[in-house]
Amino acid sequence: MLRALSLFVALIAAWLLWSGLYKPLLLGLGLLSCVLVFWLAARMKVIDPETVPLQLGGRVVVFWGWLLKEIVVANIQVTRIMLSRRPAISPTMVTLTSTAKRRLSLVIFGNSITLTPGTVTTDIVEDRLTVHCLTRAGADTLEAGEMNRRVAGLEQ
Repeated sequence: MLRALSLFVALIAAWLLWSGLYKPLLLGLGLLSCVLVFWLAARMKVIDPETVPLQLGGRVVVFWGWLLKEIVVANIQVTRIMLSRRPAISPTMVTLTSTAKRRLSLVIFGNSITLTPGTVTTDIVEDRLTVHCLTRAGADTLEAGEMNRRVAGLEQ
C-alpha cells in the first residue's frame, strides 16, 4: 500500500512540477491523467520494489548528486577532446563485473555509465556489463570501480 501511495504522490508531483500551469481545468486533467496512469500500473501489477524502489531511500539522492558531478566532469572532458585539433580518442571496450546483487542495481549501474558522456553500456549479461569508452582513460576510471561501489552501496 505504501508503494502504491508513493507512486501516486510521485505522479502528481511530477505532473505539477513539469506542467507549470495551475488553472482549474488543467489541474483536473492532470489529476485525471495521474489516476489513469496509476490505475494502469495497478492493473498491470507493476507496483513492486523495482518500479517504486522505496528501499533505496535517501541514499539515492546522494548518489544522484555524485552522478551529476561525474556527468559534468565527463562533459568537460569530452568537449575538450572534441574541440582539440587532434582528438586523442582511443575507443576501448571493457567488461566490468558488478558487485551489486540486485537486478535494479545492475540496471542503475548500466544506465549511470550510459548517462556519463564518453561511455555507453552496450550489453549486460548476468553480472557483467560490456562498456564502450571513448578513451582509455575513461575505461580506466570505470575499472577503478568508484561507480560500481557507489551503486552497490545503494543496496544497503
